[in-house]
Formats: sequence, C-alpha cells, structure tokens
Amino acid sequence: MIVIGTRGSALALAQTRLVTERLDTDVEVRVIRTTGDASDRPLSELGDGVFVTVIEEALRRGEIDLAVHSLKDLPTAEPADLEIAAIPAREDPRDVLIGRDRGGLDGLPPGAVVGTSSPRRAAFLRSLRADVEPRDIRGNVDTRLRKVRHGEYDGVVVAAAGLRRLGIAFEEREVLPLALCPPAPGQGALAIQIRRSDDALRARLAPLDDRPTRLAVTAERALLRMLGASCEIPLGAIGRVEDATIVLDAALVTSSGVLRASARAQDPDEVAARAARALAEPARV
Repeated sequence: MIVIGTRGSALALAQTRLVTERLDTDVEVRVIRTTGDASDRPLSELGDGVFVTVIEEALRRGEIDLAVHSLKDLPTAEPADLEIAAIPAREDPRDVLIGRDRGGLDGLPPGAVVGTSSPRRAAFLRSLRADVEPRDIRGNVDTRLRKVRHGEYDGVVVAAAGLRRLGIAFEEREVLPLALCPPAPGQGALAIQIRRSDDALRARLAPLDDRPTRLAVTAERALLRMLGASCEIPLGAIGRVEDATIVLDAALVTSSGVLRASARAQDPDEVAARAARALAEPARV
C-alpha cells in the first residue's frame, strides 16, 4: 500500500488519478489542506510554496509515502531531504483565455477585466492588450469560470493542462500562443515527490519519469532560479528536446517591453544560463 498526499481540489485529485492509474499496487489517497487552500488572500501575499509546504511536512513525518504536485507550484530550491522522483510526460503547457463569449483575447470588449492571480499572466496580457485590466482572482478552475459566467470578470486565464485534465473543452482561438505568452516554468507537468532516503519507492516510480519532459522543465526552472526564483517575476519559459539538444525559449516582461531569448545546449543548467545572459544583455546596453 502506497499513501499519496495531494490537495483536495478537483484538479489535484484528477492529477493524482493520473499517477495512481500507473502504479501497480494498492494506493490510499490522503487529502491535505494547504496554506493556499485555507486562505483567500492574494497569492502574491502568501509567498512561494503555499500549495506544497504542508504536504512536504506530511511527507517528512512519514504520514504519506509520496506527494503529487503541479510542478510549477514547487519552489525551485529542492529540499535536501526530499526529491522529485518522477516527472510524467507533460500535458499541454499553454495558457487559455476563457471569456463570456468564448472568443479568446480578440473577443474581449475594450477595457475588459480579466481574472488572474499570476503576475506573469497579467504582464503578458498587458503587453498583448494594453486596454485589458488584469484583476486578482482566487478559487479552483470551476469557481473561476463561474465568476466569468456571472459577470464578475469579462474573462479569466487558466492553464490548458488543467482544463484538459478536468475534461473542459476549449477552442484554439481561446489559446494564448506560446510565442506571445510563454507559460510559467514547469506548467503542465506533474512532480511526484518522495523522501530522498526511500530508494525502493524511487525504483518503483522510475517508469513514470519522462526524460524529455524532465530535461525541458529542469531547464525552465533553472532559468527561473537564476533570475530570482520568485513567482512574482513576469517570466515565461518553454523548453523542448530536439535530438540530444535542449531548446529553451523565454520571455521576460520589463518596464521597457518584452525581452525574448532562445538558447540551445545539452545540459539544463547551461541552456538556462545562456538564456539568462541573453535576457540580461539588453539591460546592459
């Protein structure tokens, strides 16, 4: 029997099912309420790790054997006593803008109020539509979509991966293209976390690890770490593996505009360092 810790939202439970379906043993899913779940305050006030810290503590105490997280929720500094044992193949990493008329960004009315709790999404929205007013929003995916239907917001930006995992359909016209709005580092990927000392469980989880996804998201998260390791940074990054090479495309919204970079290397840290230098270069001109 493996005891799995997760948040209690419909999306978190759907993500956990994706993992349990691939385990060849009996499992018990234990729902753990995190700081982010218990508070209505803006995420920017709660800081990094609000959706993972309590679960990690349960893992340390041995109350659960492994935890399933959205990778983008995990701080880039990995604890010495815990590790990400597996990162399954990534789901669609893009962002989706759901408006009341379901027309995407172009369908929003002038001065539209768009819900997002992400500084990255807010910054890229402003770069694409200067008239749009990003406004903080909390709640699970269903709650956010309901707030749009009820007229509290003209639209909301959510992850395509979450919509797909919940079985919520969307059209391509509602998708924000990667070239214009790159995702948060790790978006669309899951992280299966264990105690570093648990060699037996690590071996059992090895088949769930997708190496191309791991290389890509490791590069994205390394870039975030090099630029300050905060969810407040308006950074978008998307990696992919071409043959034996990691390709990392990134964009950073600054007061002077959107800086973009593309880098290639075989090592995640090296490709991240090259992208970081490219993003920093215009600031030195």
